[in-house]
Amino acid sequence: MYYWNLFFIYACLGHLLEKILYPQHASGILYGFWTPVYGIGALIIVISYQLLEKKWKLEKGKKFLSIFFIGFFFLSFIEWLGGNLIEILFHITFWDYSQMKFAIGKYTSLEMALLWGAASIFLIYVIQPWCRKIAEKIPKWITLPLIVLFIGDIIATIILKTK
Repeated sequence: MYYWNLFFIYACLGHLLEKILYPQHASGILYGFWTPVYGIGALIIVISYQLLEKKWKLEKGKKFLSIFFIGFFFLSFIEWLGGNLIEILFHITFWDYSQMKFAIGKYTSLEMALLWGAASIFLIYVIQPWCRKIAEKIPKWITLPLIVLFIGDIIATIILKTK
């Protein structure tokens, strides 16, 4: 349940961040107050960090750089994939970086990749310690209904927005 809790925390935090930074735009395609790409991306970074710390036992500087590059590449790939899937399934373009100086197609750019790398460092060293404590305290009786609501949201979105 811990990873589900982290997913929901980060999906909601990402949704909130986008609402604050871009109030005129929708944050994600789902109806609920969550944007799954942030939850998925954060889980990739958190789990990668855990592997770097426990399995590979890298020293601090190498862990720092590794997290930066994992965020740089994997989160950029997720952003690219998400943008393409939303366009293919729902015929909507949620963002377009093609006007950026170092755009890599429509859905990612070098500038955003650098931001994702830096955000990954910030996530691990600043945000995750707080979120870990919160995620560990959320009881199963809250997590399970959230999972059901989330799955229902995905189904409703697919049914209602792909017509």
